[in-house]
Amino acid sequence: MNKPGAAPNAPALVGIDLGTTHTVVAWAEAGAGDIHLFEVDQLIAPGEIGRPALLPSLRYHPAPGELPPQALQRPWPSEEPAVIGELARRLGAQVPGRLVASAKSWLSHAAVDRVAPILPWGAEADVPKVSPLAASASYLAHVRASWNTRFPDRPLEWQDIVLTVPASFDDSARQLTVEAAREAGLPQLRLLEEPQAAFQDWAFKHRDDLAAALGGARLVLVCDVGGGTTDLSLIRVAEGGKKLDRIAVGQHLMLGGDNVDLALAHLAEQRLGGERLSAGRLTQLVERCRVAKETLLAADAPASANVTLLGGGSRLIGGARTVTFTREEVQALALDGFFPHVAPDEPVKRSRGGLVAFGLPYAADSAVTRHVAAFLRQHADAARQALGTADPFPVPDALLLNGGVFKAHAIAQRLLDVLSAWRGEPVKLLANADPDLAVARGAVAHGLARRGAAPKLGGGSARDYWLRLDEHQAVCVLPRGTEPGVDVPLRGRRFALRVGQPVNFTLLSSVGGAPARAGDLRDPSDGELTPLPPVSTVVQASDQRRELPVLLSASLTEVGTLALQAADEGGQQHALEFRLRGLKPSSLASGNPDAALHPRLDEALERLARVFGPRAKDVTPKEVRQLRTALEQLLGARERWSLPLLRRLFDALLQHARGRRRSADHERLWLNLAGWCLRPGFGFAADDWRVQQLFMQYDAGVQHRGDAQLAAEWWTLWRRVAGGLDEAAQGRLLQDFAFNLQGEGERPPGLVPAGRDDMLRLGAALERIPAEYKAEIGDWLLGQLPQAGNAASGKPASKANKAKTGAAKSASPAALELWTLGRLGARVPLYGSAHTVVAVAAAQRWIEALLALDWRVSTAAPLACVHLARRTGDRSRDVDEALRERLLARLREAGVAGHGLELVSEVRALDEAAEQQAFGEALPPGLRLLA
Repeated sequence: MNKPGAAPNAPALVGIDLGTTHTVVAWAEAGAGDIHLFEVDQLIAPGEIGRPALLPSLRYHPAPGELPPQALQRPWPSEEPAVIGELARRLGAQVPGRLVASAKSWLSHAAVDRVAPILPWGAEADVPKVSPLAASASYLAHVRASWNTRFPDRPLEWQDIVLTVPASFDDSARQLTVEAAREAGLPQLRLLEEPQAAFQDWAFKHRDDLAAALGGARLVLVCDVGGGTTDLSLIRVAEGGKKLDRIAVGQHLMLGGDNVDLALAHLAEQRLGGERLSAGRLTQLVERCRVAKETLLAADAPASANVTLLGGGSRLIGGARTVTFTREEVQALALDGFFPHVAPDEPVKRSRGGLVAFGLPYAADSAVTRHVAAFLRQHADAARQALGTADPFPVPDALLLNGGVFKAHAIAQRLLDVLSAWRGEPVKLLANADPDLAVARGAVAHGLARRGAAPKLGGGSARDYWLRLDEHQAVCVLPRGTEPGVDVPLRGRRFALRVGQPVNFTLLSSVGGAPARAGDLRDPSDGELTPLPPVSTVVQASDQRRELPVLLSASLTEVGTLALQAADEGGQQHALEFRLRGLKPSSLASGNPDAALHPRLDEALERLARVFGPRAKDVTPKEVRQLRTALEQLLGARERWSLPLLRRLFDALLQHARGRRRSADHERLWLNLAGWCLRPGFGFAADDWRVQQLFMQYDAGVQHRGDAQLAAEWWTLWRRVAGGLDEAAQGRLLQDFAFNLQGEGERPPGLVPAGRDDMLRLGAALERIPAEYKAEIGDWLLGQLPQAGNAASGKPASKANKAKTGAAKSASPAALELWTLGRLGARVPLYGSAHTVVAVAAAQRWIEALLALDWRVSTAAPLACVHLARRTGDRSRDVDEALRERLLARLREAGVAGHGLELVSEVRALDEAAEQQAFGEALPPGLRLLA
């Protein structure tokens, strides 16, 4: 490669494609006419450094002593214990359960904790793990170390860096990508959408004859099928190619080359004798199938290729098994399974397919062509305008393909044929000779275009952003197409920020529909608006005002995320920040005046202030005891209080928290109301802040310690809000749980005593504690049920186990114990991350014990079994198929039907009734958990 010039005041333009499968780096001098590939130094064999064109986005975590220290030496000093790159790929294909793959897909997976050490997914407990964020950062840090070693006078962090992301990445995934870069020592960069980059590369290559190369095309479909995602964008061509704009992007679609590899692995697994492989062994098989796929889809493909799965332990070689795939069957699987001929009006299938084997939420429909049809239908208005046609299903007149799968000519030709059939005439294919390199090169071309040295592709924001005002109205705060850095004030609307308390705004985005302008109104329930993470702030004022009138404005940042600002009367700006951690977005709104939440809310707040506030001296005990009834008379039955209303009431209770200590009646009532109004501890903007404020009171315990009912309210409060507590806080509750049940160890500070039932309900709610603690609790609990405990262990119930309970147990287990066991071992958490799920072995042990019970007496056993055996599609969590079939037969015998059976036999979401039954209490209206 050519070395960058040495002038430190002239940063080079560097493009980084942080891909699911590979990481690719390209660069150019500012104003230069050539773009170069940066070959990243990496281990290609133990102790051997090479510079392949691509850096595989893989980490291998070797076992202690597996590789000598000299085998891991890089050209730079490094304390990284993992192998990154090509050698990681080779080792991961030989040894199961130690390869971190698809970190980019995990980074966009909101149902797991993306900053928790969860990868390799499904690995054994002794395998070191990293978070998706840390894995992504490690690839970028590796690139930085390689660059800085070769060019120490021009460190990578000093260059002008463009990092690419899928166009479908939402604001959370974009911000996490930026955070990964920051952790890698790259604090300054811009983000660019991958389809834009691919087109920018093509335009740069044809910059001298762009109009001729486009051949009169007016609308280009960019279809980028990478390892983990399918990314779709429409590029409008105007003025003979002089004006290029991205006018539409697709929804996030986790479907790519990885799914083809996985489909082949499922087929190979069947041919290997039908043995159900562990998650680690399946990962190993998937990697070997990837090699076979690439071999058999190549232009000069052989007639067949073998896939060999090595044995384990001492039978590494002798236990190897081999299957053979032919060129024709692999092409048929890829074409008919992923790029079938479909009608343009054929809908996307919503049922869960057979391509789920890990914890990632792959698309239910594996047909890329059906997703393309749905994308074109969604953006038909924009396409008609660009093409100047009235066609009800307008099809772009040009196609640009990107991603490794399109190196296979048959696949590229199939998609082209499908589009041409829809259009009724040939669609022009824009040739892309380097689909693996185009995105990194295009990121550099984008930088050159910003400096006037290449054709520029415009487009601005890919989404419209909306602020929800109420159930029926949302106002546009940033229209699609707004360029980065352009401030868009929301004129004509004023908002009030409450001082010293969280102020919440619910934002939504849309990629389809008619173009909007700032201030336009829209019904937020029309199905096309996607909730974003909550936006909130806590403002402190210098005076005694309770509210601060503000005007809102929005802009698009250089990394492609929304920035929302509130300006007060004095001109001071208050940033409203996305809260990405510990929260699940909900489709509920706030930021409204109190009167908009309920017409009598002010009266209710006055009642709370009278009982708990500083003017409470003349309040009678009767008035305290009747407060809850008075609130329901003002606001209606509390089961119907909306989530914004509940949180507004909690904020008032928190403001008057000191008033709860006036009497036992005050404290009982405050705890009851606070828990009810903050349940389930998440689901609304700034709930993490609320729970943190509440948890600051935990160690102090209760004021009136001799009141048993008050103690019960204390533990009900923490059970209700447990979903908002992080792992450390839940661990603190676990200490009290253990002491109250067993009385062992040092007495925790401020301990509030509790009965067994309260503790069991609390333990079931602690979904963020480590899986091994859940397993220990479940085994202990099962041991308290003599019939179940004997069946699980194969032994008579021990005297020690009987003594632990401090109470005799009947032969018919109580419903609460079984419900708790089902929650502890649930395959799908109600709110927690999937990586804290109890190990399959424990869940299977518990199911066996419950199968031994008499279900005519233990009527809660079937429900517990449903949660313990619920199918997830992730074989690191799913129970053995033979056990599943036995359980299904028993469930049918017991009369379980409908949704309960479906949860065990298929991958399904909980319906609302099952969700609330599992949670153990009614949730706020409109709030759905993501289980």
